[in-house]
Amino acid sequence: MKLSGTIALFQYWNRLRDGRPAPRRTEVEPADIKTLLADTFILEKDTRGEAVFRLAGTRLCAIYGRELKGFSFPSLWRDKDQRLVARLVHGAFRQRSVVSIGYEGFSRNGRSNKFELLALPLDGGAAHPRCLGIVSAAEKPFWLGADPIVDALIDSIRVIDPDREPVFLANRPAITVPALAPSELDGPQTISEFGRARRIRHLVVLDGGREE
Repeated sequence: MKLSGTIALFQYWNRLRDGRPAPRRTEVEPADIKTLLADTFILEKDTRGEAVFRLAGTRLCAIYGRELKGFSFPSLWRDKDQRLVARLVHGAFRQRSVVSIGYEGFSRNGRSNKFELLALPLDGGAAHPRCLGIVSAAEKPFWLGADPIVDALIDSIRVIDPDREPVFLANRPAITVPALAPSELDGPQTISEFGRARRIRHLVVLDGGREE
C-alpha cells in the first residue's frame, strides 16, 4: 500500500476489527471515513455467487463514467484478468484475506492513470458476505472523471496479512486515521510565544484589530 487513502482505510479497518479476522459490517460508521467515502465501495455476492457492487462512491462512479451499483466487480478488468480478480475477491469473502491490487486504467480516449485498490473483508454472517474497499488514484489529472476508464491492466497483486502489515506501515510517514468515535472539541489554549494568540484545535488565532 502506497497511497494515503488506501493506508487510512486499512488502518481504520484494522483498528475496528480489534484482533478479529474482520469487523462486522454494522460497525463501519460512514461518518468516521467521510473524507474517503467518494472513493470507497462495498461488494456483495449476487444470486449467482458473483461479486457485485452493493455501494460505490460518487468519485469512483465518475471515474468509470457510470453508476456502479449492481455491476459485476470483475467486469472492470480485461477478460483475461477477470477470473483472477474474481478469485481474489472471493478469497476476501471466504477466507477473510486482505487484497491490494495496483493497476493502470485506460480511458475511452486513450489516456492512462495509475490506481491502487484495496479490498477488506467484513463480517456480514455466512449468508451475507461483504467486502469494503477503496480505489485511490496515484494522480488526479484534469480529465479524470470526465473521460471514463474503460480498461485496466494489473501491475501488482498483494495478499496482505493484516496482523503483520502494521510493522511495515510503521516505516511510512504518519497519516491521520479517522477516529472510531467523535471526540469533543479541544478547548482554546493560549500560546505564549505568539503573545495574544490562542490555539483552537489545529488553528492558531491571532487577536488583531487596529489600536488607536
